[in-house]
Amino acid sequence: MRSALFAAENMEKESQQPGLRLQNSKLLKAELNGEIMARQGSMVAYQGQVQFQALGSGGVGKWLKSKLTGEGVPLMKCSGRGDVFFADRAADVHLIDLEQGDAISINGSNVLAFEPTLQYDIKMVQGMGMMSSAGLFNCVFTGRGRLAITTKGTPVVLTVDQPTYVDPQAAICWSATLQTGYHRADQLGLGTLIGRSTGEAFTMSFSGQGFVVVQPSEEPPPGAAHGAQQQQGGVLGGLLGG
Repeated sequence: MRSALFAAENMEKESQQPGLRLQNSKLLKAELNGEIMARQGSMVAYQGQVQFQALGSGGVGKWLKSKLTGEGVPLMKCSGRGDVFFADRAADVHLIDLEQGDAISINGSNVLAFEPTLQYDIKMVQGMGMMSSAGLFNCVFTGRGRLAITTKGTPVVLTVDQPTYVDPQAAICWSATLQTGYHRADQLGLGTLIGRSTGEAFTMSFSGQGFVVVQPSEEPPPGAAHGAQQQQGGVLGGLLGG
């Protein structure tokens, strides 16, 4: 059988070391020899002896905060030996290696998978009040290990060494040490442009020393997204027995 489909770049990539690595720009591969945490529903294929356990109130109590905050991500634990492939609606996948002392704040909807050596919590985004359409709360990861995040399109990583402003719907993650806040459009002179609204009601502000990852796409308004998450969560909760 012949086809360009079977070209070398499309074949499964093998490694001798367990852990998370990219199969391609939109597909994450976990070479499993132990455990890995991943977003529920993100598994697209697996080989070997692998068990999947949905994580609710038992084992990962911090994620119960998502019921109150609307932030976070429904998790599953993958354990065993084998290869597991993850994806999220053909979004681009990026790997981040955290060292001891690092801390990164991530929009929960952009977390795909992470190693269990990392610690995480859901924390308030300081200075945003109720204005953040990216969510008043974010997932903060610390410790030593690898995690995978997703973006819609190729992102830009901004070095924050001067006042930086980002559309909150496009801000994916940033150094947790940065100071955050918001600016209304009229404060930045963006309220109107030749008599027309720019569509930017406000922007997130970042100051300090660090980075911000910005994707070239804006997420839907939080009302629609949160409503869909609540509906999905209700169905999922029913299937898992609460």
